[in-house]
Amino acid sequence: MNIERQQSEIGEYPKTWSINRVDAAFDIQQGKQVSKRNRDGEHQRPFLRTKNVFWNRLELSDLDEMHFSEAEQKRLELKANDLLVCEGGSIGRTALWKNDVDGCLYQNHLHRLRAKGDIADPQFGVYWLWYAFEVGKLYFGRGNVTTIPNLSQSKLAELPIPLPPLPEQKKIAHILSTVQRAIEAQERIIQTTTELKKALMHKLFTEGLRGEPQKQTEIGLVPESWEVVRFEDSVSIKNGQVDPRMEPFADMLHVGSENIQSDTGRLINLQTNADLKISSGNYHFTPEDVLYSKIRPYLNKVALPDFEGTCSADMYPLRSNSHFIREFLFYYLLSDGFKNAAISFQDRTGIPKINRMQLGSIELACPSKEEQSEIAANIAICDEKRDAAQRRRDSLQDLFRTLLHELMTAKTRVQSAAIEF
Repeated sequence: MNIERQQSEIGEYPKTWSINRVDAAFDIQQGKQVSKRNRDGEHQRPFLRTKNVFWNRLELSDLDEMHFSEAEQKRLELKANDLLVCEGGSIGRTALWKNDVDGCLYQNHLHRLRAKGDIADPQFGVYWLWYAFEVGKLYFGRGNVTTIPNLSQSKLAELPIPLPPLPEQKKIAHILSTVQRAIEAQERIIQTTTELKKALMHKLFTEGLRGEPQKQTEIGLVPESWEVVRFEDSVSIKNGQVDPRMEPFADMLHVGSENIQSDTGRLINLQTNADLKISSGNYHFTPEDVLYSKIRPYLNKVALPDFEGTCSADMYPLRSNSHFIREFLFYYLLSDGFKNAAISFQDRTGIPKINRMQLGSIELACPSKEEQSEIAANIAICDEKRDAAQRRRDSLQDLFRTLLHELMTAKTRVQSAAIEF
């Protein structure tokens, strides 16, 4: 079906969509200036700052307070479905107010947009501004260009906004909100499994899996059957740096601390030594090694490479001499108990780091190989659950950005948009 379209300064849209200024659809008002003088007074009320506003989300756990007169309270008190738009910082960043905090107000670096009548759906307005500022860059350069970029009320008021018929706006907002809720559900799974993994690691590395009586040792209580061994007696720390310009090292992948995701061990954005033009300071490692970052604050960066390569001098390639299986050692190095021991030994000169002698003196709890394997397998289940949720979240975020573009440019109409989860 051919749909008649119109050309505008922000693109081509169906003729059934009106192209208006923001102030034709929303009443705009800025909040109260934050100053020492304005803070003093007996009518202290919570208020929002730009740091509380994210795209389609408000962070309300840390609200500031300031004095507002009765007249200011009446003028600036927020109502459900008000839009809050950042005037400074990440200009244009917008979220919807949902009456989460009684009597909340806002500062002057935020614009409050309130829909006029039935012209605009507030949630559609949030998604449009998200698209126009962040994705489509339609408003690039529209703010006031000063030392610190800002979006004045007059500049915001004159921005063009396409407005489909109200039922279509609501359908567009519903589709995008459905994807957003699915993303948030995956975020909750990621957070829950991360917390579960931390609690599980603490329990398994201090109590084990067998329900054994515990004994007191130099590192605290451990199951009776476990040994306590020194790092230097159970794990070898690779010596001898290699020249990354020489064969076969030049074509090998290089791992630096920046390539290891914290607490997961996943390796990202790897390149070869030749591509990176690295000339010195590399250790050679194999798939039998565990990579351990010795520089603070990267003690939560440990990796299990499945390839042969080189790593930067701020890491140690480690290999168990027979006491530990590789996967157990990997998780043990990520545990809070080991990290706290490593931190206590770090040099305080220059860049804080742990040297070989200090690392070698740390004592480790060592269960049987069979129990190590079971402990590592249990922790790996948490990683698998979290990784699956992260992949799902990333896929949904890609879908959201695609839909945001397609729906806000009318390339996809709500009648034809089919979403599957």
